[in-house]
Amino acid sequence: MKYAENCCRDGIVSVRGLHKAFGGTAVLDGIDLDVAEGTVLALLGPNGAGKTTTVRILATLLRPDRGTARIAGHDVVDDAPAVRALISLTGQYAAVDEEQTGRENLRMIGQLLHLGRAAARRRADELLDRFDLADAGSRRVSTYSGGMRRRLDLAMSVVGSPRVLFLDEPTTGLDPTSRSMMWSVVRDLVGDGTTVILTTQYLEEADQLADRVVLIDDGRVAADGTTVDLKRQVGGERIDVRFALHDDAVVAAALLARRGALVSADGLGIGLPTDGSAKGVHDALSVLLDAGVHPITLDLRRPTLDDVFVAVTGSAA
Repeated sequence: MKYAENCCRDGIVSVRGLHKAFGGTAVLDGIDLDVAEGTVLALLGPNGAGKTTTVRILATLLRPDRGTARIAGHDVVDDAPAVRALISLTGQYAAVDEEQTGRENLRMIGQLLHLGRAAARRRADELLDRFDLADAGSRRVSTYSGGMRRRLDLAMSVVGSPRVLFLDEPTTGLDPTSRSMMWSVVRDLVGDGTTVILTTQYLEEADQLADRVVLIDDGRVAADGTTVDLKRQVGGERIDVRFALHDDAVVAAALLARRGALVSADGLGIGLPTDGSAKGVHDALSVLLDAGVHPITLDLRRPTLDDVFVAVTGSAA
């Protein structure tokens, strides 16, 4: 499957020919990336595909074997201190001091960034309000829920107003309500001009937040584009029809074979390509009913990022 390239050649992040191996095993095999300022790029891929290695190189935590990576024009190897002044990284687990209060955690980061005591206090109070933690700001973090800790962790990451924020699976383990709240916070940050590079195990998260998706497989870019473009390239809409009996599904597939119908993996349904119009759905259903084949359910299904993932990698996300 051939995917269109949608690279932003003058982006704030620019990566060319990135290679990295560990113990003779190639993890990155020529990665190219471009990220436009003030957007969200989602890095997706199977476990071990190279997502976290890419982030660690961009965050100056790991040196590439070959290739170049620049953030705002600064090389991540040759000008690492300048890069670190522009970025922030939030990992999979909240890096907070549980014995301090939320406010004390934020003030500590502000002072480490040389904001000065008064400025650090103002910034801490501002972020507590913004991340919906004002009522808990004077409580020890050991009393916080998992969602509150993640929000505090993210707040600590933006004390210094980074231009590029790396989020490495930021909502892993959160309940749906906390995850939705984190999504809202990320959208606000991007609305203020922050560039976000996101790795996630949740394809719905990438669908909700990302302006562009880059899918890495075997250390290479396997797909690159907007979620709409990638879904469109996987295929159009489909009617999923379910039956009570396997024999009915077989008959239905034969009746609609010219329209591309195929029996589902469990043998109790068929999938049928469609243009998504009411007429297309009506015509297909009429063929079945006229032949005395009666479905129990019928759904119109659009391609998802899961479909893209399967099409590119050959396995489910």
